[in-house]
Amino acid sequence: MSTILAIDTSTSRTSVALVADGKVLFTKFHEDSLAHGEVLPKLVKEALAVNKDIDLVAVGMGPGPFTGLRVGISFAQSFALGLNIDWVGVCSLDAMAASINESEFIVSTDARRKERFWAIYKDGKRVSDPAVSQATELEKLGIPIFNEGDYFPDPVLLANLVPNTKSVEQPIYIRKPDAYPLPVGVKFRAMTTLDLVLAAAIEKEVYGKAAWSNAQFKEEFAKAPKDAYYLAAEAEGELIAYAGIFFVADVADIHTITVVEKYRRKGVGRELLKRLIDWARVKKADAIMLEMRLGNDAARPLYELNGFVEVSKRENYYGPGLTAVVMRKELK
Repeated sequence: MSTILAIDTSTSRTSVALVADGKVLFTKFHEDSLAHGEVLPKLVKEALAVNKDIDLVAVGMGPGPFTGLRVGISFAQSFALGLNIDWVGVCSLDAMAASINESEFIVSTDARRKERFWAIYKDGKRVSDPAVSQATELEKLGIPIFNEGDYFPDPVLLANLVPNTKSVEQPIYIRKPDAYPLPVGVKFRAMTTLDLVLAAAIEKEVYGKAAWSNAQFKEEFAKAPKDAYYLAAEAEGELIAYAGIFFVADVADIHTITVVEKYRRKGVGRELLKRLIDWARVKKADAIMLEMRLGNDAARPLYELNGFVEVSKRENYYGPGLTAVVMRKELK
């Protein structure tokens, strides 16, 4: 009797199944794009309570977002090594396509940044390499498209594919990972009331007449931690950057991301933005909004790279003749 533990973390789902000679002993998933690392060991523990005699581990190798995907792959490889058994990698899109009965179709999963991971299938077989494209580009192909939501990589089908599939040995990372090394020598932490005076001083230095007052800072900071999140970055014991976000009515609004001149273009703002986005996802916000001064050519590429798009402009927002560009990032 051969028992396969199947794992997939290539989408927002963490999925686990236990299949013995084609019979499903256990299958369960958890929906949360930020919880793969936390949830996967718990689901596997539940599966092992049903049957702990595992002969083989099968894991979805993507394509998928870098962080979530590597959780499943690393866990599967470590688990197999610990038991001294083999592991097999399967293209996650194949485990999604196996449940679809069409002569020709596309399966597609969320690649973020308004893009999709996808592959074409004919008569049950994949006929294209996994790729990443804008959703509008897929529609131009004129082939039925099946997206995650109604269809996900099924860990049971993933296990069933193993006997007739050549193992995928490397993760299918189609584009560069979203993960970056932290800026050297910079510590990120929650902002405290002790930071407010220093932050207000930086605010005046950076923004001049458009800077927040001490009273404004205190008013917005008072909303944390329930409805707001404020971060500070320090280097050599000094405050060098701060960022804040506020959540109300299903939308998170980034109030500020401010970095002193000396530490710009070193990844500090990028890391602050990433942490604000992660917080908004935890709050289950539908979208994130921000305002950026028109002509801020240094900041705009960072926002666009992280999926923000311009939705409108606000004249005189920062003062006479100073226009704000309103940007939005969809999270759902």
